[in-house]
Amino acid sequence: MVQPKKQKYIFLAFCLVPTFIMFSIFTLYPMFSGLYFSFFEWSGSSQTREYVGLDNYRRMFNDDIIPRTIYHDYFLVATKVVGIMIMALFIAVALTQLKIKEAPFYRIVFFFPNIMSVVVIGILWTFIYNPNLGLVNSGLEAIGLESWTRPWLGSTTWALPSLVLPSIWAGIGLFMLLLMGGIANISKSNFEAAEIDGASEWQQFWHVTLPLIWPQIKISILYIVITTLNGSFIIVQVMTGGGPDNSTHVMGSYLYQQAFNQYNFGYGATIGVMILALSLITVLLLQFLLRRDKVEY
Repeated sequence: MVQPKKQKYIFLAFCLVPTFIMFSIFTLYPMFSGLYFSFFEWSGSSQTREYVGLDNYRRMFNDDIIPRTIYHDYFLVATKVVGIMIMALFIAVALTQLKIKEAPFYRIVFFFPNIMSVVVIGILWTFIYNPNLGLVNSGLEAIGLESWTRPWLGSTTWALPSLVLPSIWAGIGLFMLLLMGGIANISKSNFEAAEIDGASEWQQFWHVTLPLIWPQIKISILYIVITTLNGSFIIVQVMTGGGPDNSTHVMGSYLYQQAFNQYNFGYGATIGVMILALSLITVLLLQFLLRRDKVEY
């Protein structure tokens, strides 16, 4: 007969081993494979590859486009974190504390973009930004601001900022729900005590709501940063393809171009290693900067 202590370890192994196997196949193996291929010159399709050592890394540090892609990625990170968190927090507070009757309907409306594919969102906003038929230029013309119309995705100045709005629109719903869950778990007695002490609604938000949902805010910020650094290339590929004149290339889209369009798979793998390194450094730095003492209810 198996002892209870051994049964516990068997149960834990039964739960963890399949997960670790899947994690190894779909995460660890691709990650170490990318590191391995970064030391080779390889087209990605041929059976032979040439070992070049650190040449791909030297090439990357001398590539004039790489600093631009890093800047573009962190520009999207900063604008998405600020835009999504402000909008999601505003909507979450409004739908939980203002007693809006249509709150369930608005939750569905704001969450709807999250169930759409990023590719569909990119195509939709490409039409919205169309210089001739798009809603943006048509709306500006309708209110007499013809001088503000422009080929948004065809401008080296405006193409990158134009990617921010669809990215924020697509991300608000998920974090709205996460923050709403945190706000809903705050005991009403906290607000009642603050009101008795004479706190205004703004003071209640700043000194009660915000500190008590800080764990949800921190998770949201980290998730936005990670998904942007590793996934923003999708909307770039759909809407601009990195153009015009490399003005919207992010690290991921430049990796895709090098590996799958120009068949420099080894160099693409090197860029992938850089993305991983920068993501880890950024997340660790944010973990340090966002740390706060735990607030008890």
